[in-house]
Amino acid sequence: MASTLDLDKGCTVEELLRGCIEAFDDSGKVRDPQLVRMFLMMHPWYIPSSQLAAKLLHIYPWPQSRKDNSNSLQVKTCHLVRYWISAFPAEFDLNPELAEQIKELKALLDQEGNRRHSSLIDIESVPTYKWKRQVTQRNPVEQKKRKMSLLFDHLEPMELAEHLTYLEYRSFCKILFQDYHSFVTHGCTVDNPVLERFISLFNSVSQWVQLMILSKPTATQRALVITHFVHVAEKLLQLQNFNTLMAVVGGLSHSSISRLKETHSHVSPETIKLWEGLTELVTATGNYSNYRRRLAACVGFRFPILGVHLKDLVALQLALPDWLDPGRTRLNGAKMRQLFSILEELAMVTSLRPPVQANPDLLSLLTVSLDQYQTEDELYQLSLQREPRSKSSPTSPTSCTPPPRPPVLEEWTSVAKPKLDQALVAEHIEKMVESVFRNFDVDGDGHISQEEFQIIRGNFPYLSAFGDLDQNQDGCISREEMVSYFLRSSSVLGGRMGFVHNFQESNSLRPVACRHCKALILGIYKQGLKCRACGVNCHKQCKDRLSVECRRRAQSVSLEGSAPSPSPTHTHHRAFSFSLPRPGRRSSRPPEIREEEVQTVEDGVFDIHL
Repeated sequence: MASTLDLDKGCTVEELLRGCIEAFDDSGKVRDPQLVRMFLMMHPWYIPSSQLAAKLLHIYPWPQSRKDNSNSLQVKTCHLVRYWISAFPAEFDLNPELAEQIKELKALLDQEGNRRHSSLIDIESVPTYKWKRQVTQRNPVEQKKRKMSLLFDHLEPMELAEHLTYLEYRSFCKILFQDYHSFVTHGCTVDNPVLERFISLFNSVSQWVQLMILSKPTATQRALVITHFVHVAEKLLQLQNFNTLMAVVGGLSHSSISRLKETHSHVSPETIKLWEGLTELVTATGNYSNYRRRLAACVGFRFPILGVHLKDLVALQLALPDWLDPGRTRLNGAKMRQLFSILEELAMVTSLRPPVQANPDLLSLLTVSLDQYQTEDELYQLSLQREPRSKSSPTSPTSCTPPPRPPVLEEWTSVAKPKLDQALVAEHIEKMVESVFRNFDVDGDGHISQEEFQIIRGNFPYLSAFGDLDQNQDGCISREEMVSYFLRSSSVLGGRMGFVHNFQESNSLRPVACRHCKALILGIYKQGLKCRACGVNCHKQCKDRLSVECRRRAQSVSLEGSAPSPSPTHTHHRAFSFSLPRPGRRSSRPPEIREEEVQTVEDGVFDIHL
């Protein structure tokens, strides 16, 4: 039966199901494993698994309907169920209705005394798959413990690449078939928190790269950070982690970084050449042909660019129908085969563990750091502060430029900005603080001195002044004070903790509340302090305790609906996004970006707002 199926002409679900049953012999050997695996993986695209199980129960030859070949059909059906449970156990753990139907089949076999067939169906031993939604614990390794520096610019590129790979791989393993199906059918991540979280992590890596570069005050320092991340990208390629490679390259190539002409003049020609090669590998030219060739040649663990393959799924969904007839009885076998080839490649990732060893301290620190994202407009404003528009280009004879300015790439998902899980944020913050104290509290007195704080601050460019954390003003910071600061800032700002305020004395004729203590600023003229950049007000005595970040106000874009939009088409919020450099001839000149276009250009591949 399996050999007579013509998928290109279309088949009914019943024909495919019978073909899969006939693909087994009486001993359980599969003659056509490709067909069986494809149908069992892909059937939820067309009918719910519970309906497929009901069809199996209907096909199974019960005593009242048995014929001469019924015993062979019985055992083949049980072998198919056994294969289904073995190949896709998570489906049975996460779908109670399906599990109950299979238990019903097993119970009926037991009732008629068919122990041999019943023994083939081992539904009770299916493990729980709640771990796919939880953080896994690293197995302790017998080795000499070393003091790991938590300063990112002191980490070796391979070490940072390995930990970024671990974080993204752990998040990727939580994505299930129904998450892909939901995304393709809806065209966005609505009611799809697992996939949405993975996309947000991708974008956070890209923005974190930008923030680490822009946090450095001098062009030379920023060039060193760029060089460091280029080498991190190189190591990601060695690990065959194309997804995080694209995130890092996207951050390096973003407009907030590509406009820094003075900074790029301090990047060596060797680094620029390496950067260009990595960028060409993941560019969209020829439908990502360079990337696809490199991925196809990989052996062992590889981490594909999820966004590229999701685009492939969406393109197939739009180009080909699921069913070949108006009555929706004959499914499109050719489309199913193409969908399966894409999803099988993604499923293979979870079966191959990355060759990395993760340090829990660094994972906690990275997780918290990646959660503290800034908006694109805030990053661009910081870029303008580092190198203002009026600043002349450098004349260094060794001046080098980054890859050319990227074109607008397609955006592929549209949902509201994810709301942070405060319980999860609190857990990460507590782990991070514990890691910081374990590594930097040298004398073990449970406090961080001002000297130690300056070292720690290198990890968090958005961290406020020492006095903001030292609540009791005793000259040192306790664990409780550090946890309290991060929780307070995260709660107020949704995870964005940032830049120092530029206060000046201010008078107001109307009542104004202090952002720290919430009390009114009293007096004849309501005299207090007001930040020149963001406009926040506070009492003079509350200045050093204010934990609210300085969010410099953009003039031409509405963020959170607080400023008028320049046109009706620009009412949406800015999103997490990145762009890749334009393919083609390499330019020896810095990319020219017209500043009036910066606020309107859309730079996204992984962009959670269309």
